[in-house]
Amino acid sequence: MYLHPFSADYWRSAARELKDLRKLIFAALMIAMCVVLSRIPSVPLFGGAKITWGFLARSVCALVCGPVLGLLFGFAEDILSFSLTGGGGYPFFPGYTLTTMLGVLTYALFFYRAKVTIGRVFLAKLLTNIQNVVLGALWMAILTGKAWYVTASASALKNLIMLPVQTLLLVVLIGALLPVLRRTGLIDRSLPTKIR
Repeated sequence: MYLHPFSADYWRSAARELKDLRKLIFAALMIAMCVVLSRIPSVPLFGGAKITWGFLARSVCALVCGPVLGLLFGFAEDILSFSLTGGGGYPFFPGYTLTTMLGVLTYALFFYRAKVTIGRVFLAKLLTNIQNVVLGALWMAILTGKAWYVTASASALKNLIMLPVQTLLLVVLIGALLPVLRRTGLIDRSLPTKIR
């Protein structure tokens, strides 16, 4: 267990995950799960916000696989998801791949080999939502020519509405999975199995 990701041991440990066949298989399963979750209809909230489900598999992969394998997972997942779904009518744009990779990296920095708490889950989700707003508006400005602040302000409101719901979903999911992941040896046995 690490208190923070700012140590060489943390990154050496994360890099070793690339050689762990079980972690590689788990990452591949999470890519498949992202594809499956993309087929589940989103749940509309108010203000135009809607809950989609891919962030759940991305965060679990980050928790188990860490930041190094997580970055590769984010790249592969975005490319494969786009290839299978056609991008929802949008052309392929590498900025969205970067956003996915950055999101998985953020989850990994908060969850991998760390004591997962409600505060950590909230901060990880808050940061990924901020990344989605800032980068998503930038990519839309590049692709469509819309003013960045127009897209960012609408996206910020939607992400603010989604934040508590997404945080709750992550707390419930991770809380349910921690004992199973520890029992199967996919996470370190010294990690607590409850979110506080």
